[in-house]
Amino acid sequence: MHKAAVTTVATVAGVILLLSLKPHQNPAPGMMASPPSSAPTGHKPSSSGASGTYSGSVINTSYGPVQVSVTLAHGRITAVKALRTPSDRPRSQQIAADAVPRLTREALSAQSAHIDAVSGATYTSEGYARSLQSALDQAGV
Repeated sequence: MHKAAVTTVATVAGVILLLSLKPHQNPAPGMMASPPSSAPTGHKPSSSGASGTYSGSVINTSYGPVQVSVTLAHGRITAVKALRTPSDRPRSQQIAADAVPRLTREALSAQSAHIDAVSGATYTSEGYARSLQSALDQAGV
């Protein structure tokens, strides 16, 4: 009888946890991209891939704008720099300070904008990935 009660409670707790997770959704209306803030500063050689630094679009999230720039060498991502991150509240600053280095490492490792979101920084992660993708699109990568 004790095992059945423990099993039932564990199952119910597991179902509640699963139901409390937010499903992956398309970006909220507040996450629309604004036009790129600057033109690319690099060039795009035809045979070896893009090289230079490209600024992504400013992505407005519920917690503030996110914008990154990407540096490419012969089509490979060599650096990603956060130009704008949510900063209107101390908690937003702390989340961005924790998430951005992780997102940068992930982008360098993946060599693309197809990166995993950082837990607890979903909006910042989505804004980062979208801004990165817009910079890569400018570079033609």
